[in-house]
Amino acid sequence: MPENAPVPLNRIERVLAAMILAIIAISLVAIVATMLGAGAGLDMSGGIWPSLMLVGYIGLPIAFLLIVTFLIVSARRRRTARDGGR
Repeated sequence: MPENAPVPLNRIERVLAAMILAIIAISLVAIVATMLGAGAGLDMSGGIWPSLMLVGYIGLPIAFLLIVTFLIVSARRRRTARDGGR
């Protein structure tokens, strides 16, 4: 196998990438909705607003941890492929 040959994504990497994108998108939508609700003067202490704020607070750190996990999995797979499966 040549040194510069691209290595296709495996199933775990595709799932991690999809999870990262989904969590980032949901978090950003929750943050924007919270900002719009607060800007409109809505009561943020009840209803769905506390849940939206929680999603905005914890979604992006979870996505960051998944990105780190993705990088580790990808690096290990590429090193294994480069070494010939040893």
